[in-house]
Amino acid sequence: MGANKEKNETCGTICLKYLLFTFNFLFWYFVLLLCIFLLEILAGVLAYIYYQQLNEELKGNLRETMVQKYHQPEHEHVTKAVDKLQQEFKCCGSNSSSDWVESVWIRSREADSRLVPDSCCKSPVIKLCGRRAHPSNIYKVEGGCITKLENFILNHLQIIGAVGVGIACVQIVGMFFTCCLYRSLKSEPY
Repeated sequence: MGANKEKNETCGTICLKYLLFTFNFLFWYFVLLLCIFLLEILAGVLAYIYYQQLNEELKGNLRETMVQKYHQPEHEHVTKAVDKLQQEFKCCGSNSSSDWVESVWIRSREADSRLVPDSCCKSPVIKLCGRRAHPSNIYKVEGGCITKLENFILNHLQIIGAVGVGIACVQIVGMFFTCCLYRSLKSEPY
């Protein structure tokens, strides 16, 4: 009978040990979830606050990049990025196709009498199509590439925001259930 009592105490002690481990784990799950939730709220508020500042910097930097760095030595990555931007968004120039008049490359002999890069053309496979800056040949978009890029970023920020709200809701439900479990475990006698 003494061995049986010892075995029950050992089994009870083991169950209590695992219950305590589970309880601590759930409590720290709650704390970590709360910290992550607070960081997400902070990131959302900062993104909202700095969106306008980012937008203004983007406008200034895109135009400057197109005018100064397009087709320049050691800036091949810029040339590829601008070409891809203009082709994917079907636009020409930062604000309009007239931005290219000030381009270092367009003014050089390398441009071969182009008025805009070939990536502005509706059919860029035609070599030297940038020589003819007519709306039937190049993309003439109101507001240029910057407007298209702003709309793209804004649309994706809305998607990211919606996903963030969804994750936040799941986290709130998780924290609620963790608190309920904590109270029920605390009120039960061992």
